[in-house]
Amino acid sequence: MHLFRRSQVLPGEEFAALRSRLHGRLHLPFEAGWDAARTAWQLAVDQRPVAVVEAADVVDVSLTVREARRLGLAVAPQSTGHGAGTIDASGAVLVRTRGLDAVAVDPGPAVARVGSGATAGALAEAAQRHGLAAVLGMAPSVGVVGMTLGGGLGWFARSHGLAANSVTAIEGIDATGAVVRADASHHPDLFWAARGGVAPIIVTALEVSLHRIGDLQAGTLMWPIEATAEVVRAWGAWITGLPEAVTSLVRVLRFPPAPGIPEPVRGRSFVAVEAALQISPPEAEDLLAPLRALNPVMDTIHPMAPVDLGPLHGDPPDPSPAIGSSVLLKEISPAALEAFITAALAEPSEALVSVELRHLAGAVAPGRGTGGAVCDVDGEGLVYCVGMIPAPQLAGAVTSAAGAVADAMGPFASARVVKNFAERPVDAAALYGPATDRLGRIVESWDPHGMIRVGHPIPVASV
Repeated sequence: MHLFRRSQVLPGEEFAALRSRLHGRLHLPFEAGWDAARTAWQLAVDQRPVAVVEAADVVDVSLTVREARRLGLAVAPQSTGHGAGTIDASGAVLVRTRGLDAVAVDPGPAVARVGSGATAGALAEAAQRHGLAAVLGMAPSVGVVGMTLGGGLGWFARSHGLAANSVTAIEGIDATGAVVRADASHHPDLFWAARGGVAPIIVTALEVSLHRIGDLQAGTLMWPIEATAEVVRAWGAWITGLPEAVTSLVRVLRFPPAPGIPEPVRGRSFVAVEAALQISPPEAEDLLAPLRALNPVMDTIHPMAPVDLGPLHGDPPDPSPAIGSSVLLKEISPAALEAFITAALAEPSEALVSVELRHLAGAVAPGRGTGGAVCDVDGEGLVYCVGMIPAPQLAGAVTSAAGAVADAMGPFASARVVKNFAERPVDAAALYGPATDRLGRIVESWDPHGMIRVGHPIPVASV
């Protein structure tokens, strides 16, 4: 058995020294609050660590690593737990970094220092107070660190690239418990590996570049689901030749008849186009005319500040159980659009809340990004579908439906996978491509015994 693959439950007295020194809290099985402490934002994942540390500061993280090392245990870092399905916390000490949530913005150089417990929404709000914006994903509830280092595809993707490309420095705790800072001048190998690849440390903070965004019009156009074929084809024609200042997606939405769903859409199904346009209102009016000519039943596109983009995609603000699947498309061809229409409208897809197709290219196109292990996306479109599983017996139908969509889009798929949209571990070469071998060497040099369990781990020879 490997040194850091111990899985038995240890007696509480083994953790007494750590508990006495922590500024945060230690949770052990069978204690009050255990289930809440081990529960991730992704409620479909049942995490079974041997202990949970809710770190209050960087010192707590370092102490936990050192003590876990003494006990022969691995550590599994986690902030919000949106990506809990990609990391194996069984038999490990789960280190929750939600308490490290400070966000500090320096408006002069337009840089933010973001603790690993901070959410995308918190960073967006802090940046907005200085008239700045961060390159983020589309869900404000996700942790900045996981979202950013996993790539980060959001409303500024086509204009500003992946969120990972905005990282200027990384701080963390290594497998020995030592504090590490990596940037272009310090540990450049680690700095390269962490951005879009694998960070073989517990990241405690990032420094990221911020941007000034001028005019911004954003919102949603919605039609009854019966208009899906017409709208998807029109959207496919509309994105041809779009300026990089425009990021958009088309999606089929089936809203459940649940109390938390707004009355106008509750229990109804739609096809929608969501868009963020960094252009003036008159330019947006002209550009959107072909879509508005299809007479949407709802049109919320209007001028807004970057911070207001948070709710646009409608991601759940609270922990929820869900199953999703994604396929990166080589190109958004007419045949791919027809396959998407068929898949989204197929009877099994009624188990899904959303089936979407995002327009990529622009600043995320191959060769446009620089610096990190994965700094671009080798595909023009991304299909992502997701279904909620409020009861365990619904998991099979949702899993089957998500798999059917993925199968339908398979003939148009790229060989690569977008890391943040892979909800279970996948082959490293599909995630990291040509960077895989170099990543393996770097991971082995920093954590040769695999003490730190990361999402989407990369195999190394000594583990």
